Amino acid sequence: MKHFAVACFIWLAIFQTHAEGVKPPVHLAIIGLAHDAVGDFILRARNHQEVQLVGIVEPNQELVARYARLFNLNTNFFNARLEDLLAKTNVQAAAVFSSTFDHRRIVELCAAHNVQVMLEKPLAVNMENALAIEEAAKKSGIQVIVDYETSWYAANRTAYTIVHDRHAIGEPRKIVFSAGNKGPKETGCSDAFIDWLTDPVLNGGGALVDFGCYGADSITWFMDGQRPTSVFAMTQHIKPEIYPKVEDEATIVVAYPQAQGIIQASWNLPFDQRKMEVYGSGGYVVVPQMDLLRMRQAGTEESELNLPARPGSDPSGDDISYFAAVVREDIQPSGPSSLKVNLVTTEILDAARKSAQSGMKIDLPQNPP
Repeated sequence: MKHFAVACFIWLAIFQTHAEGVKPPVHLAIIGLAHDAVGDFILRARNHQEVQLVGIVEPNQELVARYARLFNLNTNFFNARLEDLLAKTNVQAAAVFSSTFDHRRIVELCAAHNVQVMLEKPLAVNMENALAIEEAAKKSGIQVIVDYETSWYAANRTAYTIVHDRHAIGEPRKIVFSAGNKGPKETGCSDAFIDWLTDPVLNGGGALVDFGCYGADSITWFMDGQRPTSVFAMTQHIKPEIYPKVEDEATIVVAYPQAQGIIQASWNLPFDQRKMEVYGSGGYVVVPQMDLLRMRQAGTEESELNLPARPGSDPSGDDISYFAAVVREDIQPSGPSSLKVNLVTTEILDAARKSAQSGMKIDLPQNPP
């Protein structure tokens, strides 16, 4: 009788869960441990109700030992290949923290196994790889999104609403995005991370890509996915003794028919920064940090705005909730994390590299590549 009562209780709990519409957590794998952002992601994923972390794929045994020790994980939780993990458990989605150069190979592998993908920014090292990623996603039907921390800033999303939904500052005319820090070595990044981040092949560049991608992505988002007409970039090696292979300072100007974007990317700032300014024909909004927003309209003084609270049902407040909603097909990817926006982002960065190398403005073709 006791066992019958327990069984009834379990079935009742299951029935109530389905009746209330609560969905089971998404089975999530992590692929790659070469990016230092993976540590924070592991902590959040382990405690996130929308996902169940089912395994980590990493062939480098030094990194496996490091993260197993750091997070008290059994080494059986780690796998050298995605196929090894798939043989043990169902994997619905993968968060990727490899070198950017490896993004194409990993997406093509995930596509072959119908595994949805979220890449740590940026999308790809060049346009050729970005287009291959798009092709793999289309053929297999998987979703590929790109994770920028700025995508989840409440201030950035509120600014977008002010500019596009409320049209409160008129037509956008100039967007300035500044992102950077002291540099990967100066901020204490791991050797495994620095090794590929400062490699022009594995990262696609230095500061221009590492921090320039934030501005290219955000400006493309605010310009509703519009491709610029031209790109001009200047880069510098201010610290060649530390970063001999790649630039540590970059400024990119993207031109549109009736607007400009300025992207400032640096490994030479005295502090960590992700700052955006959007100037319109009738005012401006400034986002100096993730939870602060200032606005000024014509005929008024600048004021600081209170950010609205995010409803519990809104997945846009963090990357894991958003990715889980995409995997469940509750939402379609859009905005700064979408593949569509990030293809344009990659095109901007590709043109910026060419401009910096030649010293010339790069005019983009009328049709996308």
